[in-house]
Amino acid sequence: MVLEKQLMKGILLAGGTGSRLYPMTKTVSKQLLPIYDKPMVFYPLSTLIQLGISEILIITTPRDLAAFQDLLGDGSTLGCSFQYAPQSAPNGLAEAFLIGESFIGQDPVALILGDNLFYGSAIDTLAASTKNFSGGLILGAHVQHPERYGIVAMNKNGKIASIKESIHFLGLRL
Repeated sequence: MVLEKQLMKGILLAGGTGSRLYPMTKTVSKQLLPIYDKPMVFYPLSTLIQLGISEILIITTPRDLAAFQDLLGDGSTLGCSFQYAPQSAPNGLAEAFLIGESFIGQDPVALILGDNLFYGSAIDTLAASTKNFSGGLILGAHVQHPERYGIVAMNKNGKIASIKESIHFLGLRL
């Protein structure tokens, strides 16, 4: 499902250290590692494109910036326009909006993480959730082992109380 005449911009945050995949991520960004037949970054990128978002800022580490530019170019081969910006340290999701402030301007924006993979009806659900919506929206999913992922805590009124990224994976600390 593609949103009609989407005027929203997109930010794809592909930074971080990839510590849970170390040592594979010692020299390669997690988002550049292959998932099936393409680098991981193509999955969240295709989600933005399926939602009708074609003006996209890709934020990554200074070390990996050139690799993303080499892989994705200016976006024209995908019918998009890509811009790039570095995030010098993994200072959290909110920093993406500070880094992208001039890119965003006064336009609405969607942020997707470079390791988020939506499939099946999840994209339709996402599109339906954003239709006729104003304000902030976070798409989450119930999982068996939430300690392995970022955790969205809700208050008793069903509002988001906190978002916490887990650094604990399968009992290992890296």
